[in-house]
Amino acid sequence: MSDDIPTGGATQAEMRQFVVADDDDGIRLDRWFKRHMPDTSFNIVSRWARTGQLRVNGKRAAPGDRLEAGQMIRLPPPEVAAAATTAAKLPKPRAPRDPLSAEETELIRNLVIHQDRQAIVINKPPGLATQGGTKTDHHVDRLLDGIQFEADNRPKLVHRLDKDTSGVLLLARTSRAAAHFAKAFSSRTARKVYWAIVTGVPDIRDGLIELPIGKQPGSGGEKMHVDEKEGSPARTRYRVIERAGNSAAWVELQPYTGRTHQLRVHMAAIGHPIVGDGKYGGIAAFLSGTISRKMHLHARRLKVDHPDAGVVDVTADLPDHFAETMRILGFEQAKGDALPVDEVKFSETPEGKRRAIAHQAKDARKARRGERRGRSKP
Repeated sequence: MSDDIPTGGATQAEMRQFVVADDDDGIRLDRWFKRHMPDTSFNIVSRWARTGQLRVNGKRAAPGDRLEAGQMIRLPPPEVAAAATTAAKLPKPRAPRDPLSAEETELIRNLVIHQDRQAIVINKPPGLATQGGTKTDHHVDRLLDGIQFEADNRPKLVHRLDKDTSGVLLLARTSRAAAHFAKAFSSRTARKVYWAIVTGVPDIRDGLIELPIGKQPGSGGEKMHVDEKEGSPARTRYRVIERAGNSAAWVELQPYTGRTHQLRVHMAAIGHPIVGDGKYGGIAAFLSGTISRKMHLHARRLKVDHPDAGVVDVTADLPDHFAETMRILGFEQAKGDALPVDEVKFSETPEGKRRAIAHQAKDARKARRGERRGRSKP
């Protein structure tokens, strides 16, 4: 049987199709079902995979496969899916979530920095995962029962932050708000502003990094890298706000795409890894002295249209270790907040700057390869 022809009695025209959104980039296929089709059991997903009815970009897919933004997920039509559900053994009822302790409820409520009928915004601390996973049972998603307040349903995650990244995290309080915010993120009308401390000082003070990103082979999809042949397009605007001599700089980052670990990969690629990001910067990502070894990446501000009217425009305070580093290096927070967030997009600035940054990234990669060869010599 051809690998391009669906089984189960359905024609290709009848199959349901879904495009993977940017906010789902990098997640497992079974996690995608939990997010978007929670009534579809893992047993059914596995059955579709075994019978060839579950496809990603036209190829057979397995529940553990990781997704990339823009891929097409193809499922059997509703009537075939319903028949499969009836034929399969009924799954065990989902175990209810353990109730939150008083301490957990207090924790999540203390993180709330904005609340209205459609949205809640929290200031996520570093070290707290957005969602659960292997050996991770303390995360934002588990704590959401604590901020349901008077609503009928618990809030819904509409985007994510890495575990060690702090700052603004938006939650939708209704299905309508969830769809509205998801569209804003996927269409890039939501403006996200991050602050970071990086090692060294970029030669270009206001630049656009355009380097495609893909999964690094051998990492099991847990690490990304610049992949100019097969990577997905990725664009990051950065601006140097202040510098501490030649040792470090405080930069503003605005992602124009939403690839996994995009900001971390891009800054490391141009030779200026984010302080504390040993995963992508190695030993070069740490400063000497009393500077914290924690990640210095913070989602400072989010500006997005509100589902009803107006705009949700929220700023999150820095975590203690980031604020202390700012103090030690002599940086003034007011200078970062003074930068306009609605400037003309960087794509309208001279091409020369973009080319210079691409060459800078290549030079940085060559230097790192030279260092590795040097260390391997006896």
